Amino acid sequence: MDNLRIAVILGSNRNGRTGPAVSRWFVDLALGRPDLDVDVLDVADLPADERYGHGHGAPLADFGPRVAAADGYVVVTPEYNHGYPGPLKSAIDSARREWFGKAAGFVSYGGMSGGLRAIEQLRTVFSELHVATIRDTVSLHNAGALFGPDGLPGPEMAGADAAAKLLLDELSWWALALREARRHRPYPA
Repeated sequence: MDNLRIAVILGSNRNGRTGPAVSRWFVDLALGRPDLDVDVLDVADLPADERYGHGHGAPLADFGPRVAAADGYVVVTPEYNHGYPGPLKSAIDSARREWFGKAAGFVSYGGMSGGLRAIEQLRTVFSELHVATIRDTVSLHNAGALFGPDGLPGPEMAGADAAAKLLLDELSWWALALREARRHRPYPA
């Protein structure tokens, strides 16, 4: 059987962001699974677009094809002002049919809420894109304190490791089931 291709989408482009440490930790866990191939899409790598002002990204030409090539997704997002970042929304909206009939999971981080409000908003967005979202998530509360100055996870991450394993198990189940369904019957939307 072919490995599942999972796109990990890092949703923040702020300077000094915690996101690279969080996504590096998660990607390392995902790469430890022999059934997954991982593609990392970082919105900070998207070029600036003058129409949206400084700091916002316009998706790369290959963003849509990379979304289309994936069997499932994990969105790594911070919570800013009780929501998810605008550049992440721009990237998501740059593709449409490429998302249909697939599965997505979420890893969030932030202050006391751990990014949970951002996840709830993203569930609504992905529902509109015909994406099945995984119930169990990884939420890192006060994430900046969970990683050392070198960006490596501290000992407090043991619980998060278990949550990430569960997320990957569930995402793999859904991504495989939906991939098989798409192979036998195109998604109707």
